Amino acid sequence: MFNPFKKLFSFLSLDMAIDLGTANSLVYVKDRGIIINEPSVVAVNNKTGQILAIGEEAKKMVGRTPSYITATRPLVNGVISDFEVTEQMLKYFIEKAVAGSKTWWGFGYSPRVIIGIPCGVTEVERKAVRDAAKNAGARTVFLIEEPLASAIGAKLPIQDPGGNFIVDIGGGTTEVAVISLGGIVAFRSLRVAGDKLNDDIIQFAQKEYKLLIGERTAEFIKINIGSAIPMKEKKEMPMRGRNLVTGLPEEVVIFNDDIQRALDRSVKQIVAAIKTTIEETPPELLADVMTNGIFLAGGGSLLRGLDQLIAKETKMPCKIIDDPLTSVVRGCGIALENIETLENLVAKDEEWGAPI
Repeated sequence: MFNPFKKLFSFLSLDMAIDLGTANSLVYVKDRGIIINEPSVVAVNNKTGQILAIGEEAKKMVGRTPSYITATRPLVNGVISDFEVTEQMLKYFIEKAVAGSKTWWGFGYSPRVIIGIPCGVTEVERKAVRDAAKNAGARTVFLIEEPLASAIGAKLPIQDPGGNFIVDIGGGTTEVAVISLGGIVAFRSLRVAGDKLNDDIIQFAQKEYKLLIGERTAEFIKINIGSAIPMKEKKEMPMRGRNLVTGLPEEVVIFNDDIQRALDRSVKQIVAAIKTTIEETPPELLADVMTNGIFLAGGGSLLRGLDQLIAKETKMPCKIIDDPLTSVVRGCGIALENIETLENLVAKDEEWGAPI
């Protein structure tokens, strides 16, 4: 049905795409690109319940706060674990994105928002994302599964009758999906991703060196010398923490081979999920995948040698897409800008032209 207010809302609306990630949240605004890229961390005063900091400022507080202040992530494994804190974080991102954007007669307006969610989430978890976004100020909320968004962001021909194999390795989850004709044919959602790799390094330090290190230290080590396969070039770096036996600070030198062994079990789980998805893929689509290859997205795809390991284990080409860290939010943005043609890919909570 024709909506007489549709063009008016199109003129007034500030379309916004949000990658609400476990580790980082990104916001894309139509005609402006990605304007926010901050950690999904919120610092809360437990005595008063007051939000002290969100994003980059809150991440600086991780592991450095007094007992009554908690710097935490309100999303675990890609889904909301603390509704109220997530709502405040979304409100912060939305208000920061629309700051200074008002209609010419001075009235504010609520934006349309599209949010990427993991595959296989329950209806309750979907509703939690919708409600948090609505309460944070969104007028209309669209949801899109993250592998679809990544594939759109990678400019893959997902609407064609061919197989597109994408692996999105984020902070909380690894999403493996085969996409054809605008839909997901086979998928696996694995709660082994960047955060689990950090935890593997923390456990390795405790087991091998009786050294307690923090999450930020583990992530720094993973980024600098972590790898999925043994590397020819040998690298080393200091690892500082607290000795669990003496209780005193200590520094040890670790090598990239040590970190590769520490990450080996989780990396094998990711590869196993990819193999399982391949087994469930229809033969006709698998023929396309063998030609086109497997595409890697997400920050976890940047782990050294991961693409080589997957190519070796699956006997298929494996490529890391351009700018894998932003693929989901870019795909969400493209989907929102072409919502009329891609409406079969997203779920919305109400009609486009609903009143503000």
